[in-house]
Amino acid sequence: MTDPARTEPAANGAGTIAVTGVTGALGGQVVRLLSDDFRVDLRLLARDPDRAPDIDTDIRACEYGDLDASVAALHGVESLLMVSASESADRRTEHRTFVRAAVEAGVRHIVYTSFAGAAADAAFTLGRDHHDTEQAIRDSGLDFTFLRDSFYLDVLPLFADAEGVIRGPAGDGRVAAVARADVADVAAAVLRDPDAHRGATYTLTGPEALSLADVAERAGAVLGRPLRFVDESVEEAYAWRREQYGAADWQLDAWVSTYTAIRDDTLAEVSPDVERLTGHPPRTLEDALTDG
Repeated sequence: MTDPARTEPAANGAGTIAVTGVTGALGGQVVRLLSDDFRVDLRLLARDPDRAPDIDTDIRACEYGDLDASVAALHGVESLLMVSASESADRRTEHRTFVRAAVEAGVRHIVYTSFAGAAADAAFTLGRDHHDTEQAIRDSGLDFTFLRDSFYLDVLPLFADAEGVIRGPAGDGRVAAVARADVADVAAAVLRDPDAHRGATYTLTGPEALSLADVAERAGAVLGRPLRFVDESVEEAYAWRREQYGAADWQLDAWVSTYTAIRDDTLAEVSPDVERLTGHPPRTLEDALTDG
């Protein structure tokens, strides 16, 4: 049910809060966390509003690459959770278009889900996309908070193929991967009081740095499925993925650099930010695979 007239500021001073990506796992979880808070005036943005969570709030159609539709959907919004779009060759342009729409619509504060170590030369090539979006937001003049999450703990086991093999050039490198639920908890906490987090950049990790061999052993025990990690050379990784999927070069670079970023320990540092912002310790791999 929509209620476009609900534009008065919420009691917590955050005003109308818009959440993107609400049909996905992260955005949908943030919506569930905020939907029971009577202080929050919530607006859901989705490419397909019919797939949005079924709660009594304002739902608008919106696509990042559609400037006019995005401006209309964002009109009256004070704070915005911008969940990064699915990886694509056009993601930088789509993100920059959406940031421009936020400016034109009068949004005051963007909370953006970025990536740990986002930089122009990030080891994980898609981290460079996130750096570009961060720069666009900084240049926009809007208030911002960046949530730089690591790889998702609950997604790492999905790297396994049908035979239960996680393969890639990660060696003995480690990654302080984070539970998606913890990222949602942090996002909800920030959105409830965005002014307290103005200009902040948080790195969101789990409680420990794991090798992919660790992930395979521990995830397999939880899932009741034998998993194992097989190290590859970079050349083998490219050749196997090119043969299996015939993907574009940018996609191959993203897939392979997922593993080389882990190999080089660029994502191994454990951050205290999840506990500091949520009040609870970050979830372990086992927690991430069994919660809910």
